[in-house]
Amino acid sequence: MASTLASKMGLNSLRRRQARNFNVKIVTVDADLEFSCEVLDQDVPKEEPIILNFLAKFYPENIEEELVQDITQHLFFLQVKKKILEEEVYCPPEASVLLASYAVQAKYGDYDPSVHKPGFLAQEELLPKRVINLYQMTAEMWEERITVCYAEHRGRTRDEAEMEYLKIAQDLEMYGVNYFFIRNKKGTDLLLGVDALGLHIYDPENKLTPKISFPWNEIRNISYSDREFAIKPLDKKADVFKFNSSKLRVNKLILQLCIGNHDLFMRRRRVDSLEVQQMKAQAREEKARKQMERQRLEREKHLREEAERARDELERRLIQLQDEAHMANEALMRSEETADLLAEKAQIAEEEAKLLAQKAAEAEQEMQRIKVTAIRSEEEKRLIEQKMLEAEMLALKMAQESERRAKEADQLKQDLQEARESERRAKHKLLEITSKTPYSAPSLSPSALPPDLSFSTENLSFDFKDTDMKRLSMEIEKEKVEYMEKSKHLQEQLNELKTEIESLKLKERETHLDILHNENTERGTSKQSNFKKVSSPSELSAQPDFTREFCLY
Repeated sequence: MASTLASKMGLNSLRRRQARNFNVKIVTVDADLEFSCEVLDQDVPKEEPIILNFLAKFYPENIEEELVQDITQHLFFLQVKKKILEEEVYCPPEASVLLASYAVQAKYGDYDPSVHKPGFLAQEELLPKRVINLYQMTAEMWEERITVCYAEHRGRTRDEAEMEYLKIAQDLEMYGVNYFFIRNKKGTDLLLGVDALGLHIYDPENKLTPKISFPWNEIRNISYSDREFAIKPLDKKADVFKFNSSKLRVNKLILQLCIGNHDLFMRRRRVDSLEVQQMKAQAREEKARKQMERQRLEREKHLREEAERARDELERRLIQLQDEAHMANEALMRSEETADLLAEKAQIAEEEAKLLAQKAAEAEQEMQRIKVTAIRSEEEKRLIEQKMLEAEMLALKMAQESERRAKEADQLKQDLQEARESERRAKHKLLEITSKTPYSAPSLSPSALPPDLSFSTENLSFDFKDTDMKRLSMEIEKEKVEYMEKSKHLQEQLNELKTEIESLKLKERETHLDILHNENTERGTSKQSNFKKVSSPSELSAQPDFTREFCLY
């Protein structure tokens, strides 16, 4: 396979060094070179320096079987990666992230959070710019997603990671396809794609899906005359597909690619030559040797990790034992300090016991004195009991007096009710009399009035019993004073409450009634003042006669 990787692998670092050292224009050669001729004798620019890019001209059909040597695989990996990043080969976004994770595994090895901290991929070119611009994601977000996939590749070597990268890349639609602009017999612009499997005809706007394909095993012959190509299928009944290209150099390249890919296609389906078999056997032996070496290293690594874990466990146990010993020493010191404190407390307790014994003796003496004093106070106790008995008798008398006064109050209420009933009957009688003679004073005899009511035409007065009226007047006056005091206290409470909540009031939510109430309050107008104002004699005089009669009632 090494013979098929003829030319073109990019050396960007060499290009940058030469640009810095010579400060001259760099010329890149993209032409195919012939091994039999000198470079400068071929169709290359004559300016210096000349940058030669060595690239694979013919792509393998099955990467895992055909890329035998590790160096060949690594160079081909770099070529495919470069084409994907430069968007010469279309790669969907999800596949781009996965390929980037394998590229990171191949470069950095296994993921280690302590080493590969956030930002370690900031300077790496891992994704095509088309993918980056397609999403509203920051570089940190892309790095996070690549790192998640990268952590799953633990244990893969560089060769294995590169091989996984190439196995994914070979399934891309544009992998290994060389595109050329052509025209058919009708003059329609088309794209010709040449790869390891055959020839494909594309629409210029769609490089992913071919309109028609000619596998190498179905092509009988490809003829080239002047600038016209003719593809003849094995089926003689099928039409011959003809196309042409405007450039002679491009026609030669197309012919070379067709011949080379067709030859490789046929060779892959034949038994390998002895040389290739030897190379593959050596490659298998090398892979087996590397696998055994890797397994040995894995075992050693595992044993080393086990030893390190055992050492860490012993160190942890040693530290734990040291901590326990330190804690035991501290506990011993605390116990010694506690013993000293207990000794001091025992001495203090002994002294307190002596003091308590002394106080007990003093208390005994005090008890003897109290007993003597108690004997003397027996007589005083009898006197106190006598006074208590007198107080109880006085309280009984006061309770009886209170009961008597309560009965009197009930009698007064009953008398007041009877007086009001008599007044009502008198008023009713008077109303009947006045209704019969509305314009002349009635001439009533004292015998026509109730027994407890006397009527005088001069002053129109009602006389009750003097004792009842005086008592009734006193009760009414007392209730009036109490009511005035309660009203004053209530008004003060209302004013205080209004002052407290005034700052929290929302003026815009006041109703019409709230506004009227505030205006009345500012004018000092209340329900009682309105009632007095309406009931004043000056206003009553303006009313008709029947209103005055009603007010009299």
